[in-house]
Amino acid sequence: MEVKLANDKREREMYDSFAELYAIIKTTEKLEKAYIRDVITSSAYETECQKLIAHFKTLASTLKDTIPSIERFADTYKMDCLAAINRLVTSGVPATVEHRAAAASSMTSSAAAVAECTQNFITAMDSLKLNMVAVDQVHPLLSDLSTSLGKLTFLPPDFLGKVKLKEWIARLSKMGAADELTEQQSRQLHFDLESSYNSFMAALPNYGT
Repeated sequence: MEVKLANDKREREMYDSFAELYAIIKTTEKLEKAYIRDVITSSAYETECQKLIAHFKTLASTLKDTIPSIERFADTYKMDCLAAINRLVTSGVPATVEHRAAAASSMTSSAAAVAECTQNFITAMDSLKLNMVAVDQVHPLLSDLSTSLGKLTFLPPDFLGKVKLKEWIARLSKMGAADELTEQQSRQLHFDLESSYNSFMAALPNYGT
């Protein structure tokens, strides 16, 4: 006995679209798992994923009145395709594109932090040259420098600059705001800052590679 799923052409087209949507979700799930397991190359994955996402967006747009929720559609047909739903609905771009965007964002953030550290080093050293040696003048500069160095994750905890700054900040914290560094202290601080700056600059090429 033949079972009729559709009563007319419009209804038949709707079921065809349902079948196509089902296929896209299932195929995307398999593609995501293949990429995670390194069965497919990144370039091949990205090409196929972009095609699937494009087809999905077109189809989902035409079915938006019939299927307002893709998640509910997948649940209704017991599809168990969480990776596909994430890629098609939540993300909307291939994983490779997400990874490149994250890397670019990280590099931009790191570049800004490096520039901030460089400026803070130079400002602190120039201030000492200008004889700005009062505690309430020196302490904020060293604190800003210490904070900016802390943003750079590629610098180890025992990095020379971090250690020296911690020692100097602790020393200044025990002094009064109006107290001034002696000439010897000022020269030593400038020396420590310059040594730390040179170590900082030397660490940058290693970070880049």
